[in-house]
Amino acid sequence: MEAVAVLEPADPIAALVQEGRHRDALVACAETHGAILGRLCMALLGSQADADEAAQETLLRAHRGMAGYRAEGSVKAWLCGIARHVCAHMLETRRKQRELLEVVPSSEGATDIFAQRRRSRAVREALAKLKPSEREALVLRYVADLSHREIAAACNLDEPTARKRISRALARLRTVMPDQEIE
Repeated sequence: MEAVAVLEPADPIAALVQEGRHRDALVACAETHGAILGRLCMALLGSQADADEAAQETLLRAHRGMAGYRAEGSVKAWLCGIARHVCAHMLETRRKQRELLEVVPSSEGATDIFAQRRRSRAVREALAKLKPSEREALVLRYVADLSHREIAAACNLDEPTARKRISRALARLRTVMPDQEIE
């Protein structure tokens, strides 16, 4: 009898999904990628409360979609793609602007914290001036720390298009924020 070789996925989370251990896979997703999902959602939504809700919704949708997961890209890219859709939906349905809560810092380091907040606000305003597709590409690259290949998978693009989108977004960001140093 000939033995049939079964290829094990390189990603332990993908292995859990393929084995049908969806709860364990969900826990692993939350532990491994939860922080990145939170940062990504925060960057896209600008509100910690909305970001927390979006990250939770992302994990719930991932759990519901695990039966159909095809392992065509990394689990991280798959989750970021789901998060992108969740955030887009939240932005679409919650058009009302919320005031961001700001904690008043102690006098020690107050200038640094205020300078950081000013810069963060300027970056958020500049990002808001970009096309949504360009903004998402930048956030996926620099907040979620995805590779160009992972961004392509998360956005249903080919890799050269993802690279071009990021390059174009950086160029546009430089024109919107000429006084800032942009990587």
